[in-house]
Amino acid sequence: MKKVYLLPAILIASVAALVGSCGHNSNADGQTISKDSLIKRGNYLVTTMGCNDCHSPKVMTAMGPALDTTRLLSGHRSDVQLPPANTDALKNGWALFYAEGTAMVSPLGTSYAANITSDATGIGNWTLQQFKTAITKGKWKGMENSRNLLPPMPWENYKDMSDADVEAIFTYLQSTKPVNNVVPAPQLAYSEIKPDKP
Repeated sequence: MKKVYLLPAILIASVAALVGSCGHNSNADGQTISKDSLIKRGNYLVTTMGCNDCHSPKVMTAMGPALDTTRLLSGHRSDVQLPPANTDALKNGWALFYAEGTAMVSPLGTSYAANITSDATGIGNWTLQQFKTAITKGKWKGMENSRNLLPPMPWENYKDMSDADVEAIFTYLQSTKPVNNVVPAPQLAYSEIKPDKP
């Protein structure tokens, strides 16, 4: 008689374990991590790694530039045209940052910080694998055969980042407020290194 009830009990336990694991990921120790925990970890990493330094526009305050909290992580504003750069400084090897911190002009050309919010104009339609390829291999839009990401994006610093941290950052970014903002394409100074894609 006990054997008759054993199979249903195993099935119920298996289904309960499967349902309990939904929305969770496992860490290196096999412990489950909730989505909320991933978002908190990702927020911590994005903040301490300084992603807002370039990817968030700034507003000027009495204490200097501060994050524009209405446009966090949305990249260089599409409605902002950069003022002319000091070409003498560029000829002498200087790189110049736009006051909002979202664009850099150097002897290489002009590059703009990307929109990394959850909007479709950011990374809202990306897969985790795309994000991993972008952040650890420095590939535009996370596509293996695309151009390299341009300075000042420090992707080389992240090439050995753990899969768990990449996933945490991606999960957090996917939870951010979507900001519709199409970032301008870079303008490179030398035709032989111009990307074939924006």
